[in-house]
Amino acid sequence: MIEHVTRVAQSRFAGHRVWAIMLRHLYVMRTSWPRILEMAYWPTVQMLVWGFASQFFREHSSWVAQAGGVLIGAVLLWEVMFRANLGFSLSFLEEMWARNLGQLYLTPLRPHEHIAALTAMSLIRTTIGLTPPSLLAIALYSFNIYDLGLPLLAFFANLMIAGWCVGLFTAALVLRFGLGAESLAWVLIFGLAPISGIYYPISVLPEWVQAIAYALPPAYVFEGMRAVMFDHVFRWDLFGAALGLNALYFSAFVLFFLWMVRVAREKGLFLNMGE
Repeated sequence: MIEHVTRVAQSRFAGHRVWAIMLRHLYVMRTSWPRILEMAYWPTVQMLVWGFASQFFREHSSWVAQAGGVLIGAVLLWEVMFRANLGFSLSFLEEMWARNLGQLYLTPLRPHEHIAALTAMSLIRTTIGLTPPSLLAIALYSFNIYDLGLPLLAFFANLMIAGWCVGLFTAALVLRFGLGAESLAWVLIFGLAPISGIYYPISVLPEWVQAIAYALPPAYVFEGMRAVMFDHVFRWDLFGAALGLNALYFSAFVLFFLWMVRVAREKGLFLNMGE
């Protein structure tokens, strides 16, 4: 009889059990500001990107007809930066998910060697990820991004380094704040999309946003891509600006990562890499 009553009680819907599970997630959310941020972040970023794009297309309707494959080229080049960041970040995060990062830093492995390995893995992942879509673009849309020739290498290199910068910054924050900050691998890179001029010129942006855009390497790369595809001119000034900014940011974020490694060691964070 008692067993029957127990089974009946367990089969009934219990709001307190539902609330207990919800409370567990609410506590995690309360202590993890990246999780709260990303709830409103993705809709906002999508609205900004396509809002600026639709505004530009509305005011320059003839541009779309003249553009040819420029939008496909923009998508492929954006994926270079996106995949470079993810290739770096995921290679780092996989060590944390496997609880292996602390063990790695007990070996003779030096932090700068770890950075070199992550950048190499990022290059491999990006190459593997982008080869199929670039070939499909030729087959389906008769657009061959490889026709860009040497300028393509310049764009690729600059966007790879820019992606590594975001990956380094993300890895450093994850070292400091734990896996609660892992969503930054996606959050930070997409935050650059609206101000990178992927699908539209930087001149479409408000003036104060243009100043921010031109402080970042991707803006110069995508402006350079449009110069090559529309005017058949390689803008050395844009290439030099992107390369200089990348060198500055990459150096700064390497130092920031090395500093976070030292902080993690001093605070014993390698022993507790959870959320």
